[in-house]
Amino acid sequence: MNGKRLGLMAMILLASAAFAAEEQGARGAEDDGLIRSRSPYGVEETLDRFEKAAAEKGLNVFARIDHAEAADRIGAELRPTALLIFGSPEIGTRLMQSRQTIGIDLPLKLLAWQDAEGRTWLAYPAPSLLVRRHGIRDREEVVAGMEKALAGLVAATTARS
Repeated sequence: MNGKRLGLMAMILLASAAFAAEEQGARGAEDDGLIRSRSPYGVEETLDRFEKAAAEKGLNVFARIDHAEAADRIGAELRPTALLIFGSPEIGTRLMQSRQTIGIDLPLKLLAWQDAEGRTWLAYPAPSLLVRRHGIRDREEVVAGMEKALAGLVAATTARS
C-alpha cells in the first residue's frame, strides 16, 4: 500500500473515531447515566434558550448556578460552566408519592459547559436512571413522558435559529 493511500485511510479512521466519540457524547456515557447533547450556542445563550423553552412548556426554573463565576470569586479559572435547576411539581410529586427519596434528585438539573475545544455541551440525568436508583416501578408513563419532554426541550434549545 502506498503512502498516499495509507495516509488517506488514516484520515478516514480518525474522522470515524471522532464522529463515534461525538455520537457517544450525544447519547451519554452509559456509566454515568447522563444524556449529553452539543449546543451550537455558548453556555449562557444555551441556558437562556432552555429556560425559554421550559417556560413555554409550563416548567418552573428554580435557580441558575454559574460555577465559573463562583470559581472566579475564589481566584480560580474554570471554563464557562453553569447549572440550571428546573422542574414540575405535578410530575415530581407523583414520583415522590411512589418513593420520597427521589426528592434528593428533584428538581431536575441541567448542566451546560464549554469543553477544552470551545464546544458547548448540555447534560442531564436520565429520568429512567433516577427512578431505577430509587426503586420506583409504578410510574413508567411518567418517566416516558419526562424523557420525551426533556429530549424535546434539548432539541428546541440546540436547534439553529
